[in-house]
Amino acid sequence: MQPRETPPWDDVRIFLALMREGTLGGAARRLAIDASTVSRRLAALEQRLGGALFERTREGLAAGARAEQLLPAAEEMEAGLLHFTRGAAEIEARPEGTVRVTVPPGIADLVIAPRLAELRRLHPGIQVVLDASVRVANLTRQEADIAVRTVPSQGAQLVTQKLLATRWVLGGSPALVKELGRLRSWDDAPYIDWGDDLAHLPAARWLQKRAPKALRPLRTSHFGSQLAAAEAGLGLLLLVEPYFALRPLVRARLSPALARESEAWPEEHAWLVTHRALRSIPRVAVVWDFLRRVVALPAQPLRITAT
Repeated sequence: MQPRETPPWDDVRIFLALMREGTLGGAARRLAIDASTVSRRLAALEQRLGGALFERTREGLAAGARAEQLLPAAEEMEAGLLHFTRGAAEIEARPEGTVRVTVPPGIADLVIAPRLAELRRLHPGIQVVLDASVRVANLTRQEADIAVRTVPSQGAQLVTQKLLATRWVLGGSPALVKELGRLRSWDDAPYIDWGDDLAHLPAARWLQKRAPKALRPLRTSHFGSQLAAAEAGLGLLLLVEPYFALRPLVRARLSPALARESEAWPEEHAWLVTHRALRSIPRVAVVWDFLRRVVALPAQPLRITAT
C-alpha cells in the first residue's frame, strides 16, 4: 500500500527507537518521553504508512517485514539530519553569512558605508544588507539583525550598548566660512535645513528657534545631499562630532555671545541594539564589533574579531 501522507521526523525517530529497543518502555526511556506517547505515535505512523510495522508480543514488539525494509531508509534520514545539524553548526562557528543592519541615513552615509571595504577584507564571508532609513525596524519581529539608533531601546529580549554622546558642530566649506566672517547673529548665515519629515529632530528644532529669519537655500532630509551642498559652499550645516572631521568642512566663526549660546546645542546619542538570541552568533558578533568601533571612533583603524 502507498503511504497516505509523508510522516514527520518525530514519528521516524520513534520508529528507530522501537527498532533498537524492542519495547515501548525502552523506546520511551531512550527518547525521554512517556510510553503512552510512543504507542500513540506508532499507531499514527502505521496509519500513515497504511499497515502494521510491529507484531505485539508478551516480550515487547517484534519488527515485521515492512519495518525491516524501512529501517535503512529511516537510518539514512537520521544520518542526513545529523549531517545537516553539524553543517549548520560549522557554518555558525565561522563569521559568514548575511547580516541585516538598520541605521539612520547620516550615520550610514558618513561613517558605515565608507568603512565596509575594511570589514570585507577582514571577513570576506560577511554580507551586509544596509537599511539607511529613519524607520525604526522591529528587531523582535526579525526585521533586522542589528540596529544603530539615536534613541534608547527597551525590551527584555534586546541587548543595548551606548556608543556615542556628543554635541553638534556648525560648519561649512572653508570659502563660505571665510566669506561670512565672524557671525554676530544666527540669522547672518544661510543654512542647509531638514525637510518637513525630519523637522522634529533636535538640531532642526534648534535651527528653527535660533535662526528663524535666515536663508534656507536647501531643505532636504537626504543626508548625502546635505553634505554635498555644504561642501560646495551653499550653506552652513549642523553636523555631529566626531563625524565633522571626516569631511572637508571647517567650523563657523562665532562671536563670543554666539559661542556661549552654542554650548546649548543639541546633544546626539547613538545606541547599538540586537536581539539577545543573535548577539553571540559569529556573523552578528563580527558586525556588532565593526559598528561599535566605527560609529564611536570613526577615524580609528579597524581591527575586529569574532566574539
